[in-house]
Amino acid sequence: MFWTPELAAFLEDAPWPSTKEELFDYSNRTGCPQQILDNILELEDNDELYESMEDLWPEYEDVATEEYFYNDDEEEQYF
Repeated sequence: MFWTPELAAFLEDAPWPSTKEELFDYSNRTGCPQQILDNILELEDNDELYESMEDLWPEYEDVATEEYFYNDDEEEQYF
């Protein structure tokens, strides 16, 4: 299973909590990238409810709290 912040963003509006089947259906209907569908298919086949993205990718919380800023002041200006 391979997750990135960009892939995880596709599931922000997913109907949490969800089962594997519900997440797959949502991802398929909303046109998520194939990698997301593959990741969901790798989940165990059971009726477990996933409460949030952190249940699928435990490191997501750490990634989501990191702040990345682009500072325009540091950009060189060319005239």
